[in-house]
Amino acid sequence: MTSRPLSHLRVLDFGHFLAGPMVGMILADMGAEVIRIDPPGGPRWKDPAFDMLSRGKRSVVLDLKTADGRQKALDLAARSDVVIENFRPGVMERLGLGPAALRQANPAIVSLSLPGFASADPEFADLPAWEAVIAARTGQFTDMGLNRRLMGINPSFTPLGLASAYGAAFGAMSVLFALGARDRNGGDHIEVPLASALFEGLVYNSEQVEAYPDRYKSPRELELDRRAAAGLPLDLAFADLWSLLDPFYRTYMCADGRGFYVVSCSIKGHQRRALEVLGLHALAESLPDFDAYLDRSEWPADWALRNFPVGPADRARVADAMQAAFLTRPSTEWEALFGAAKAPGTAQRTSAEWLADPHALAAGLVLEVDDPRHGRMRQMGNVAWLADDAAATDKRPGPVPDDLRPKLDAILAEAPRGPADGSGAQTGWLDGVKVVDLTNVIAGPTIGATLARFGAKVTHVQPVDPSVDPWNAVVFGLQAQRGKESVLLDLSCQDGRRVLDKLIAGADVVTMNGTDAQRDALGLSPDRLAAINPALILVQLDAFGGPRRGPKSDHLGYDDLAQAATGVMLRFGGGMETPEEHAHFGTIDVLTGFCACVSLGAALERRRMTGRGGLARAALAAAGEMIQAQFMYDFAGRGPWNEPSGREALGWDAFYRCYRAADGWMFFAAPTERAAALARIPALADLATMSGDAELAAALAERLATRPIADWVADFAGGSVGIVPLGSLHATRDASLVLESDGPPDIRKATFRAVRHDRHPMGRWVDLVAPNAVRPERAAIIVPGHAPKYGADTREVLQRAGCDSDQMDAMIQAGSASEGWSSRYLPE
Repeated sequence: MTSRPLSHLRVLDFGHFLAGPMVGMILADMGAEVIRIDPPGGPRWKDPAFDMLSRGKRSVVLDLKTADGRQKALDLAARSDVVIENFRPGVMERLGLGPAALRQANPAIVSLSLPGFASADPEFADLPAWEAVIAARTGQFTDMGLNRRLMGINPSFTPLGLASAYGAAFGAMSVLFALGARDRNGGDHIEVPLASALFEGLVYNSEQVEAYPDRYKSPRELELDRRAAAGLPLDLAFADLWSLLDPFYRTYMCADGRGFYVVSCSIKGHQRRALEVLGLHALAESLPDFDAYLDRSEWPADWALRNFPVGPADRARVADAMQAAFLTRPSTEWEALFGAAKAPGTAQRTSAEWLADPHALAAGLVLEVDDPRHGRMRQMGNVAWLADDAAATDKRPGPVPDDLRPKLDAILAEAPRGPADGSGAQTGWLDGVKVVDLTNVIAGPTIGATLARFGAKVTHVQPVDPSVDPWNAVVFGLQAQRGKESVLLDLSCQDGRRVLDKLIAGADVVTMNGTDAQRDALGLSPDRLAAINPALILVQLDAFGGPRRGPKSDHLGYDDLAQAATGVMLRFGGGMETPEEHAHFGTIDVLTGFCACVSLGAALERRRMTGRGGLARAALAAAGEMIQAQFMYDFAGRGPWNEPSGREALGWDAFYRCYRAADGWMFFAAPTERAAALARIPALADLATMSGDAELAAALAERLATRPIADWVADFAGGSVGIVPLGSLHATRDASLVLESDGPPDIRKATFRAVRHDRHPMGRWVDLVAPNAVRPERAAIIVPGHAPKYGADTREVLQRAGCDSDQMDAMIQAGSASEGWSSRYLPE
């Protein structure tokens, strides 16, 4: 068979800015026939980024303001599988192309809408939802990370299109999952509000645990607590942060003047490997090392090497020794040494450097595409792919194969039609799908937690002897392990392996995060899995893997390392002297988990048509490119890399910027009206003729500071200008909070929704974002309960695997299975 994973599908792409076109690109990258619908005169977004997002697509020009254009669009929809649009709510209905009209033309159509805010939300639905307006209102620019808070820098603007990236990943996965359920549910309409997707993507930054133990707080968090208690100002200089950074979680300068980022803080053995690569063997031996899951009252020292963070007595001497060692070699040498030793670390790079990086090009993480407008163009690579799709890096639209279409048409002929208005909830898209989850930390577990909301049954398998400290495994697991059952097995022994093989034999999907070398060492090579279960799909994510092998494919890495490698840290911090992690926890981790769900969706589609399993992939580095999609390209003659960066950035220009009003900070977005918007406001009309962006920004700042935000919102109402107060993630959470004990919350109307798990087995309540970014009209969405304590379901899982009571007792006594890591859910 020569067809690609999605080559049996036709997609109509009405998208006009970032999120919509990105969904179309993702589907085209996996072989779908994507037809871009352009208005007369061409696309409204004319930019090299749009040209990149249009790769692999065909274009049809339709005037949707005419009856003939609308009818042609409906005729195309009748012969298509998917429609994508990201207009403001109501636009498609006014054009006669809303969900009901599309379903009337094609009962099996899956339509995807990507509005800025939920269309049913009376407070936000009508806001002009520019990317930064979404970010500002949700809380992306406020209290942005520990460094900025300690330095007293607020707001912190960033040009990263996080809302569109998270929304595109949710949109692509939901379309693919809905396609797979058409034989049960028929067609569906799906709404993915970008603000809801952003809130979910930044979930770890609004997680709140009652009476959170100090043992899990970093030195920076403790310093914030100290200053708040003492009434001290937040005014640290960047250089003063050095003493508050964990030695195993920071940037060090190397002999070549380039920073080297190390993330070796929470996985057992990583800290020791990092020190040994640096030649600091004696230092490694002198540091305390004991079970991180002991309560603090039982600790034999004030910190443990395998437990984040490093204690105050050793922090400075470890950091100073590591810095002295790094200064003895250039960053490229350290990168090779750390990679070979399986110690996580990478050199800091700019985005332009990443696009020219030999590994990125060799692995297919960066692609070279012949663009008709710009010539040879380096572009961000795929964000999701199947390992045996040889054409994954070929971005030319090829001939549409017809070998699978008749089979798909036969399936759809038997699909339930359902009422034209889409009413009547059906099954979850993934009902009946069984998942064996072998992942840890954030990115990997995000896959299973996401699948569970769509009906999948997820069994999370972890080792009897934990390799990850409680901060990463338990605190982050409060979110990442919701909706799963938990079993602890020793996979190095025969009994544990036998149980795992039985689970795999009965599963549809196995998920794991790790390199190819780690995968094969665990006995999870594609050949071995195919021998156990030929229809099985393995979903694998790692840091630097790509569609092809490259020199760093087996280097270990985490979210922050992908930020450092792909240019995010240097852009956010402002340069090589001041690199900063993009300060929201899990910025790339969570997105990578979502992208892995996209790759699974494609694999399930292929299996539905062919019966084949296979290997579905995603990578942190690819997701690092995705959040920079607006500027992740290069070609001869490209304009300057002058996107906003650094601690002083407040916006792109005077018409797209954070301003302080009389009652607080707001975001002002008039990127299309620009001076015309000022001209229609009497209080600002005299500024409309000003030249010079800096001068205009200063004048606007002075004028806008004279009145409250609500007055400016009222003045600009009715146009395309977006004005919102700068929210914070915590305030957004608190305003949308419901109690778990009150029953399942309504997640389909409000843009934002959070749940307080007030009956949590750890004995504390915890606030978490609800899963409401994906809102199908017909399919069911499950709001999961609390994450189980690790090992809570071991006996039930062993029984399903064929073990009787005596065998279970013997396995637990022998240590080949376990019912827990610690006496408490959250060790204190």
